[in-house]
Amino acid sequence: MPSPAHSKKLDGAALQDAELMAVVLEGRHGTLAAEVAEFFSLLHRQHGDSGRSKAWGGVARMVRQREHDRLLSAN
Repeated sequence: MPSPAHSKKLDGAALQDAELMAVVLEGRHGTLAAEVAEFFSLLHRQHGDSGRSKAWGGVARMVRQREHDRLLSAN
């Protein structure tokens, strides 16, 4: 069983991975990046892989948050 400190490291690493994927998707797909991440989330859910589905869902949320932050800073 992992220690609490170990699980925090995994959460931090997962957060960094999600942020990296958000940046990559935004670069490759522009305004459709969140929809692409949602597609992968749904695809993995349909195939029974809830871990990957949740990870892609997190990426979609991060893309949307980054877009929201950019819109707020532009005003």
